[in-house]
Amino acid sequence: MAIKIDDHIIFENDEFVAVNKPSGILTIPDREGVAGLRNLLQEKYGSIFTVHRLDRDTSGIVVFARTEAAHKHLSQQFEHRETSKIYNGLVLGSPFEKSGVINEPISEHPSKKGFMTVYKKGKESITEYEVLSSYRLYSWMQFRILTGRTHQIRVHMRHLGNPIVCDPLYGDGKPVFISGIKSKFNLAKEEEERPILSRLALHASQLQFKDLSGETVELTAPLSKDMKATLQQLNKQKK
Repeated sequence: MAIKIDDHIIFENDEFVAVNKPSGILTIPDREGVAGLRNLLQEKYGSIFTVHRLDRDTSGIVVFARTEAAHKHLSQQFEHRETSKIYNGLVLGSPFEKSGVINEPISEHPSKKGFMTVYKKGKESITEYEVLSSYRLYSWMQFRILTGRTHQIRVHMRHLGNPIVCDPLYGDGKPVFISGIKSKFNLAKEEEERPILSRLALHASQLQFKDLSGETVELTAPLSKDMKATLQQLNKQKK
């Protein structure tokens, strides 16, 4: 998936650059050598340092440092939980409690490589959640993660019984069709309906941290077109 990196930069200065990562793009190159955002930024800026990362299928804010000093400064904030990370996501169904805290340890599954699971001897994992809007089949939610475990929100929502929409690992992986949202939806004969959303419905929307001078930096990443369109359709049906 080729992208123009300039179209996705939401903030840049001499210390760091913030990118609104599209779904399907790696943050850093994988073991097979598939390029990630970091490669594109290296082409633009020269030296780039990885501070944190997002899952390949999650969209939203990723910050990279442009100097060693900024890398050390930002990495320590992520390590010591001094940043504020807010995500939005569409889930199947609606959680019984409309807001709450999921405090369930997570570790890698003993036999499924790359699959994370709630396990009592796992690492501490804490997710605050809130339902922002409820629909017939889905809920639009906000998450604040206090720890940064692999697939944390996805694992915690599966544990709650409300997996993220279009999640092939922890949910049913099924795309969203307008016909599933609209009760009266007619498709022309022989026309195949295309999904309105066919990617993991999880987006890192807000990030807050301090720059080298101690000033608070607040970043917001707008939703991608497919997620916006899905919410518009859901809200239309709600009225």
